[in-house]
Amino acid sequence: MSQALDVMNIALLIAFAAVALAQVLSMVRLVLGPSVGDRILALDTMVINAIGLIVLMGISQGSTIYFEVSLIIAMLGFVSTVAFARFVMRGDIIE
Repeated sequence: MSQALDVMNIALLIAFAAVALAQVLSMVRLVLGPSVGDRILALDTMVINAIGLIVLMGISQGSTIYFEVSLIIAMLGFVSTVAFARFVMRGDIIE
């Protein structure tokens, strides 16, 4: 049983490192992006990576509240990405 826990801990550490690296690379794209579209896509990718980190935190701590938080952040991230894209395209969010 302890060997399975060790493998799970190693897998969680690798997953945390991979998602954290993806988050940093998305932040670099957000800062250096040559166009506004690249920055919008990087921001959306950062939201997805944040959701991944929250889910991994829930798995590592064995708590279900993190999964509910990740659903709320996913909804807010989608709405904010759509609003920002509409603002860039039209200059106005609400018609």
